[in-house]
Amino acid sequence: MSENALPEPDDVTKAPGAVDDGDGDDGGCDDGYRDGDREGVADGRAESGVGCLLAVAGVAVAGIYALPRAEFSIEGGFEGHARDWSVILVDVPLILLAGLLVPPMTWAAATRWLRPWVAFLVCVAVAVLGLWGVSAVWHPRQTPDPGYGPGI
Repeated sequence: MSENALPEPDDVTKAPGAVDDGDGDDGGCDDGYRDGDREGVADGRAESGVGCLLAVAGVAVAGIYALPRAEFSIEGGFEGHARDWSVILVDVPLILLAGLLVPPMTWAAATRWLRPWVAFLVCVAVAVLGLWGVSAVWHPRQTPDPGYGPGI
């Protein structure tokens, strides 16, 4: 039998990961964390908060960018003849979804290897490159069809 025998389930009074230093005082905290572990929890919450803020900022910037460009396709011009449902139902939602997901995912990946301020710069660079890529390939209709003449 080993000298570190497991306690009976009725004898366990602390969390399984808690360390007992023998003085009987748990430091006024009963959440199972040692005092040194609290800093890691606070840093994790701060990083998560920044990720959420980046998601909100990303979807706001994507909306500010995409919605004015898609305005003519949404309104459709004269009598709604040029309404483009693919812009309304596919393009704009995908751009907004990318704005929502790309910045926090970049933040999460970058903070694993970089300092937070460098990770933030990487997120900004990825967002700028993403908007540049969208502007390079996405050209929704801006004016009525050129086939219309001057009229009667």
